[in-house]
Amino acid sequence: MADSRLPLSRVHHVALITADYPRARRFYLEVMDAEILNEAYREERDSHKLDLRLPGGIQLELFSFPSPPSRPSYPEACGLRHLALATSDLDACVSLLEARGATPEPIRVDEYTGARFTFLADPDGTPIELYEVAD
Repeated sequence: MADSRLPLSRVHHVALITADYPRARRFYLEVMDAEILNEAYREERDSHKLDLRLPGGIQLELFSFPSPPSRPSYPEACGLRHLALATSDLDACVSLLEARGATPEPIRVDEYTGARFTFLADPDGTPIELYEVAD
């Protein structure tokens, strides 16, 4: 076996579950500038599935299910910690998000890389990190 590494190329999508489909749908479309790729209601599961594309080509699947359990976030829980999105202009992102009613945390500096970043949460409390990178 000459090459023993998995032939992976990128993240295909991130899947999220929401407790309030209309609220989460509005957040990702109006606040996070997502575009709809596909939207379906699965009557047998009483579940919506919304495929979205964020700026930069990042793909999200947004699901709704009746009465999903809350996501443990604080204190930090095992499993997926947050969704991190890269930006070349963190200040512009923060300004736009605040104008749209979102409340990003104060900008911080990564003590290891020196990069600036902030967090905000979607309507279900999923942490979203905005991480400033050079073009």
